[in-house]
Amino acid sequence: MNPRFRLPPFLPARGVAAGRHFFPSGSALAGLLALAVCLAVGLGSYRLLAVWQLDQLAHTNAQRLGAYAVSLENALARHETLPFVLSQDHRLHELLDHPADPARVDTVNRYLELVQGRAGVTAAYLIDAAGLTLAASNWATPQSFLGQHYTFRPYFREAMEGRPGRFYGVGATTGDPGYFISAPVQEAGTIRGVVVVKVSLSAFEAAWRESGDALNLADAHGVLFLASLPDWRYRSLAPLGAAVEAELRETRQYGPYPLLPVKASEALSFDSPARPITLWDNAGGRRDALMQTLPVGPLGWRLVLFSDLAGAYGLAAARATALGFATAFLLALGFFAWQRHSRLQERRAARAELARAHAELEAKVAERTALLTATNVRLEEQLDAQAEAERILRATQDRALQAGRLAALGQMAAGITHELNQPLAALNTLSDNAVAFLQRGKPEGAVENLRLISQLAGRMGRIVGELKAFARRGQDELVPVSVREALDHALFIVELRRRELDAAITLAVPDPAPRVLADPVRLEQVLVNLLRNGLDALADLPAEGEGEGAAPRTPRRLAVTVARVPAYRDVAEEGAPGQAPASLVRIAIADQGPGIPAEVLPRLFEPFFTTKPAGEGLGLGLSISLTIAESFGGTLAARNRPEGGAEFILELPAA
Repeated sequence: MNPRFRLPPFLPARGVAAGRHFFPSGSALAGLLALAVCLAVGLGSYRLLAVWQLDQLAHTNAQRLGAYAVSLENALARHETLPFVLSQDHRLHELLDHPADPARVDTVNRYLELVQGRAGVTAAYLIDAAGLTLAASNWATPQSFLGQHYTFRPYFREAMEGRPGRFYGVGATTGDPGYFISAPVQEAGTIRGVVVVKVSLSAFEAAWRESGDALNLADAHGVLFLASLPDWRYRSLAPLGAAVEAELRETRQYGPYPLLPVKASEALSFDSPARPITLWDNAGGRRDALMQTLPVGPLGWRLVLFSDLAGAYGLAAARATALGFATAFLLALGFFAWQRHSRLQERRAARAELARAHAELEAKVAERTALLTATNVRLEEQLDAQAEAERILRATQDRALQAGRLAALGQMAAGITHELNQPLAALNTLSDNAVAFLQRGKPEGAVENLRLISQLAGRMGRIVGELKAFARRGQDELVPVSVREALDHALFIVELRRRELDAAITLAVPDPAPRVLADPVRLEQVLVNLLRNGLDALADLPAEGEGEGAAPRTPRRLAVTVARVPAYRDVAEEGAPGQAPASLVRIAIADQGPGIPAEVLPRLFEPFFTTKPAGEGLGLGLSISLTIAESFGGTLAARNRPEGGAEFILELPAA
């Protein structure tokens, strides 16, 4: 067993503390002694079993680390000779002799591109003695190495010293990490350039992640540059010294990453091949782990494995608890015979008491069942009455909605008659002209008159169609409705009233126009009611150009603004208490009128409440509009604006 393993405090098993009830009242001291024996056995066995479990886990992990190390070293050695082979190619020597020759650059680029594809490496490139990249396999990509200088990389300096170079780092050009292998290009004992091959090790991270092991690869400074968990990548096992940080900045080995140290109970190092530690993640979560390392590769790298100790400690605790219970069971056997007689007597008394309680319970159940049956009958009758009342209410509401639309149509009848009379008069004139043209043998004039007749007939059809659509009953199903289209239809309905008042209606609708979940007909009815109310509020204002002398004139203007606004919906019914973000569409209609009196504002949406003179309104428009808005899952409210006038705000769920 390894004496260096530190163990967490032992938690005694539940149920042992209740052992005092196991002993007769006259044997309290014996019970306490038995409890102490059980606790001693459990605690001692837990410590021994926990150390044994850690030894077993360390042995198993050592075998797995060995397998991972062999796989990684084979991958690193696979391309070890490729840069040397490339350095012997005559095409690279010719390019170093004539670096400005485009033809030779293209030849070497394509050759290196072919080598990259065949060898399965990330990149291959040629650097001259000054550190300038002359050719690269990725010459045709936006992140090409061509023209880049890499004198700051250790693999370049090592190759220029006449020995193979090896280096792992984040790409200075592409930002992609990789393992760089370099070899000098020599001719007659002179080093003329460097050939570099870049190999990606990301496949190892993916394989480690699929294995489920918390496996990492650290460099000689203790920086984790490969990790099965992405949050561990580019973290250091211990704080880095100033000299190491300066070296990493000079070589740009890990790019912009800050290399923060791992949050652990102690500074981690490679001194011990296996030891238990405590780790904290970024969210503050704590876990106990067994840290094991194994050297790998030619650059002083270490495979670092963090194994969760919860299972090992839990298994040791379970076995220690089982031993404690077994000890308690053996002690209990000595008292079993003495207790058996008293237990039997207690059971007989309990059976008698249970029989009496059962009889009382049956009587109460029968009584409560009769009461519940009668209550259920009354409840069913009340539910039937309530359903009938709701049906009547819905029918009444539907009739009220239809009546509101028909009332609006009745008010517009005179104006619509004028709208239709003009096209009808024009139709008579144009038809007579067409007959006259045909009699005179001028078919082209008749064709023009017939075209105008078709346009006028289409205009009359659109007027009648808008009125028929506004007058028909709405549908029960809510569908996505364009706010812009609904406003256009409503503005068409109130156009006559706007002309009568010589008022201006401005629209501010985002592009594209938002859509809401609603019934299009009933939404148009709400908008018509709100627009007519706004126009009615402007009726007492002087129109543009009215007024005496130099008195200021108040314009008759109605502003309609549409915007998306954030909202929240309750998600407690989904099993996660709280609120989730949603989206509403707000339609605000603001007038320049005198505003809403303070005593009227609280009663504004009451049915049959109106401030208009008798005969000009039933007081149902706003009440009906509020009912429709709430049936869509929205709201309707009114307020007085600080700058004057009233504003009605309609908010509906966005589609």
